[in-house]
Amino acid sequence: MEGTEGQQEKREEYARVIDFMSSGKAFSNRSEPVAQLVGEEWFTLLEAQPRETIALQLAERVYIGREERDKIYLIKGRISYEDLTQTAKNELPTVVMQIIMDNEHRFIEVFNKSGPLNIREHTLELLPGIGKKHLVSILDARDRKPFESFADLKGRVPLLQDPAKLLRDRIISELMGAERFYMFVKPYRKRI
Repeated sequence: MEGTEGQQEKREEYARVIDFMSSGKAFSNRSEPVAQLVGEEWFTLLEAQPRETIALQLAERVYIGREERDKIYLIKGRISYEDLTQTAKNELPTVVMQIIMDNEHRFIEVFNKSGPLNIREHTLELLPGIGKKHLVSILDARDRKPFESFADLKGRVPLLQDPAKLLRDRIISELMGAERFYMFVKPYRKRI
């Protein structure tokens, strides 16, 4: 966990492009290319400078770890949802859904392993569209056998909306920063 001796801060290794401005931001006096990214592990929103002559595509997966990067020259820093361009805000739900679907096993474990937040509320109730009745159905079904996929979950829990969409909506809501509890995103705190 955080704060243990000798442990480094968690960092994203890969991210997806949610906007690429080849001549920089319109309101900036610098003309260097800028990319806005969302991390694949903790959905960290980042702004980066691509290497010269590199043109990035929307939803493209790029390496941003500590080793030699082939497409990203510099990570400028973490940004908030409000700092995203309109293109990035529009692209974000699609890219988050791609990350969820590409990592289905990781995200189905949310339904298999989540526990109570306190004596009155369960973690799964943080997902939009999951109330007490769906919660009881999910817990009963997973007690019989853990879910293997989103299709398995949807098939065994009647009237449940698309589980990947529920996760996507929760992640977007957390990125906007208006949540009391965070399941997927490390909350962004602007430095003063």
